[in-house]
Amino acid sequence: MSLKQDLFRRPAASWRTWSFTLVCAALSACGGAVEADAEATAPQLVAREDSLANVRLRLMAANISSGTGQDYNPGHGIRIFQGTDADVVMIQEFNYGTDSAADIRSFVDTAFGTGFSYYREGGAQIPNGIISRYPIIAAGEWDDTQVSNRDFAWARIDIPGPKDLWAISVHLLTTSSSIRNTEATNLVKFINANVPASDYLVIGGDFNTGSRSEATFSTFSSVVSTASPYPADRNGNTNTNASRGSPYDHVLVDSDLRAYQTAVVIGSSSFAGGLVADTRVYSPISEISPALSGDSGASGMQHMGVIKDFLIPGDGTTASSVTVLSPNGGESWVGGSSHTITWSSSGVTNVKVEYSLDGSAWTTLTSSTGASGGSVAWTVPSSASTNAWVRVSDASNTAVSDLSNAAFAITTGGSGGTGNVFINEVLLNEPGSDVNGEFVELVNSGTAAVDLSGWTVSDSTGVRHTFASGTSVAAGKAVVVFGGASGIPSGTTGAVAASTGTLGLGNSGDTVTLKNSAGTAVDTATFASSLAGTDGVSANRSPDASSTGSFVLHTSVSSLGSSPGKRASGTAF
Repeated sequence: MSLKQDLFRRPAASWRTWSFTLVCAALSACGGAVEADAEATAPQLVAREDSLANVRLRLMAANISSGTGQDYNPGHGIRIFQGTDADVVMIQEFNYGTDSAADIRSFVDTAFGTGFSYYREGGAQIPNGIISRYPIIAAGEWDDTQVSNRDFAWARIDIPGPKDLWAISVHLLTTSSSIRNTEATNLVKFINANVPASDYLVIGGDFNTGSRSEATFSTFSSVVSTASPYPADRNGNTNTNASRGSPYDHVLVDSDLRAYQTAVVIGSSSFAGGLVADTRVYSPISEISPALSGDSGASGMQHMGVIKDFLIPGDGTTASSVTVLSPNGGESWVGGSSHTITWSSSGVTNVKVEYSLDGSAWTTLTSSTGASGGSVAWTVPSSASTNAWVRVSDASNTAVSDLSNAAFAITTGGSGGTGNVFINEVLLNEPGSDVNGEFVELVNSGTAAVDLSGWTVSDSTGVRHTFASGTSVAAGKAVVVFGGASGIPSGTTGAVAASTGTLGLGNSGDTVTLKNSAGTAVDTATFASSLAGTDGVSANRSPDASSTGSFVLHTSVSSLGSSPGKRASGTAF
């Protein structure tokens, strides 16, 4: 793995004067592979256009190998690739068949199409790579000094429009957050030395990050945007590892490309911040056929694919645009108060205005109003939120849209505090055989009480409980929903029985979702069998009562098997 960092450093204007054959020959010398034959013989690729001015670009990070060989031989990942139809994929564990050029080409043809190009780093046990609908005009690898069996794979891609895209495929080390930050620091140095500021940039892949507060993201933020909204699955879960408890996988782009981000639209489904492709919860699964519902749960499938879409200006055109001006992130507006949503626009006649309380589910404020007016009055909803957003779109082409640059808050209560209700503890496998003992504990870690009237708790089958009118949870307190009244332990405060008569949680794993009275997902958690297989032992946040904590067995945070309505230690909230 020599000839890495300075390969093809040329002024931007001279890139397309170089022979693609020369690129391939140079890369072959260092053990890499770029498919030149596909470039010469395939029919001209047609850009997927959403309007005359714009081209939809779908970027995907994917460490979705399965089985025991860290490869794509079993076929689960292939079906997910086929069903999600990405344009550029930053792939990890890029092994297939014998790893011969013929076998890798066969994999790309099957999973993506005969017109796709690829680069795969050479000499690596679990190589990173780039697969692209559009021509790869240069590619190579940069040293990852912290790991011996892969490096940082990069490709410069001739996407539609006046700018090229630099795609970098990474697979950071699991050992520690400090090592991952060292890897990020080194990669940023390579990017600053080699990637022209005038081009687009995406870093994608398996970061192995336990939380979004790791220093890795602060380091990467100097070259790409690490801000929310984050991609999520059908239930609003933004985590990406197999148990869906940690944000391992990411697609991060620079500010130039971030300005063109748009919702991922598949069939009749739309994912505002991007999609975490978990086939176990995707519905209807037919939208991503031939993927099967069990593919993401296959043995050895340790990650979910992550997808973001962008609507970029095409060749020789100027894109229509809208820009949200207010609220644009960081505001704190009181529920029930009157405010004005404002925007600027170009080439747009009418706009659609929407808001979200969680960055996932959207409520329409107006389906069409004159774009030139630049504002619309809004009575802020009374539901507390720390993750509220506004989106303004072209009413005739919702792919032309813009979000607030960051989340803003909606507060409730005379004190101006904010509630924050989340799933803290779930007992899926009741003690003995009395399913009335199953429970879901909700905690409010905020500074104001939250009205739970009309809120619902669901499992993967459907709604199991609807909170009665007048139900609330005070700041710093908990409420617990049990499968049945007979299962509520004596002295448990804030406990109610499921309104449907059961919670119906699965001992082999399940997904629990909390929604507010507007039907917006407030929190969701997917539990693997390892968290549901022990009688009487619940899954609990670690740290306890932390909305960002991962779920672990209760016995990992306390000597108790469960603690409904109490802290993990058994003390009162």
